Amino acid sequence: MKVIVCIKQVPDTTEVKINPETGTLMREGVPAIINPFDQYALEEGILTRERHGGTVTAISMGPPQAREALRDAVAMGVDDAVLLCDQRFAGADTLATAYTLARAIERLGGADLIICGKQAIDGDTAQVGPGVAEELDIPHISYVKKVVSIGDGRIKVERMVEGGVEVIESSMPVLITVMKDINQPRLPTLKGIMRAKRTEIKVWGLEDIGAEEGRVGLTGSPTEVIRVFTPELRKRGQVIEVPTEEAVAAVVRKLRELRAV
Repeated sequence: MKVIVCIKQVPDTTEVKINPETGTLMREGVPAIINPFDQYALEEGILTRERHGGTVTAISMGPPQAREALRDAVAMGVDDAVLLCDQRFAGADTLATAYTLARAIERLGGADLIICGKQAIDGDTAQVGPGVAEELDIPHISYVKKVVSIGDGRIKVERMVEGGVEVIESSMPVLITVMKDINQPRLPTLKGIMRAKRTEIKVWGLEDIGAEEGRVGLTGSPTEVIRVFTPELRKRGQVIEVPTEEAVAAVVRKLRELRAV
């Protein structure tokens, strides 16, 4: 079983600040972590290897410091790690990111199972995983909460849907995006940490993955973030503490005053 896990290094959301002049995130000096949903993807990849044999490779696209996220993945137990790092990859939106990751996965020879976190906490789009699958022309299943079975070239999973759970079976290769319900990520062992320090993180650029320059980074991104801002605090609502019948009448009067009804 060959498993590839896509991860992302993101700013620690408890430390994120916004530049009041430019409206952009201030990343300098901000601690970086593995995207929390990707921790569950890593754990599921390692569990799959333990149950079915094979290998787990973690890949990430980002600046040189993203090596640390990949070293953390190695410390958890993945077999290999690849960083996609090239100035031409900078500024990528979800479409360009999915394209770049897909080309790297092809360079790795593909996989039986590709696992991504449900979404990244710094963007919350949940688009990259399905986008990678579309680029590779393979099935994908999102919001997976449980892998029921894997065997004979097929996978059965439970996925979260509004109001319940859906059971889906798919052929492999397949890409899944996972929820936090799926497992409990393990902590790195001392042996794993020592191995991570010795492991060479492969670094690939544009030419290494055979990507088209016009489809990566800012050049290959049809969407553009104009600005990021903190929502304005709104005034606290009015609390009316009276019997239910009087409260309903008071609310209706207030809504009419505001011409909301």
